[in-house]
Amino acid sequence: MFSKACEYGIKAMIYVATQSIKGERAKIGDIVEKVGSPEAFTAKILGDLAKNGLIESLKGPYGGFYIRPDQMESTRIIQIVSAIDGDSIFKGCGLGLSECNAQKPCPMHAKFVKIRSELKNALESTTLLELANGIKSGQTILIR
Repeated sequence: MFSKACEYGIKAMIYVATQSIKGERAKIGDIVEKVGSPEAFTAKILGDLAKNGLIESLKGPYGGFYIRPDQMESTRIIQIVSAIDGDSIFKGCGLGLSECNAQKPCPMHAKFVKIRSELKNALESTTLLELANGIKSGQTILIR
């Protein structure tokens, strides 16, 4: 559903949020280990997220990535998806046709419109803090 970059980005943000809740900064090596992503790719993704103001980073021996508590509460998952993948998941044809709309729909158009709407609502209503708390409580996991 999401690109690999987006999957890694969401998982990295959740992990950094769990560390930030504890008042700690997450090092790139720890992020890579905890989300199962390649280091260089993850560093690029985190850089993009930082440029979009979704995550903070500090350099040096006490540095790392972190997210402010108020930011965790206000960051919606759709912001992470948009920063990495844009809005392509909500547009375009589900079957890959160059043109697909209500006037000239593909065979899956009506079903995709409903699914995309539900997905968008879920991403808009889910906060980063909510997902981080799921990890913190042990109800959810990031890697198997």
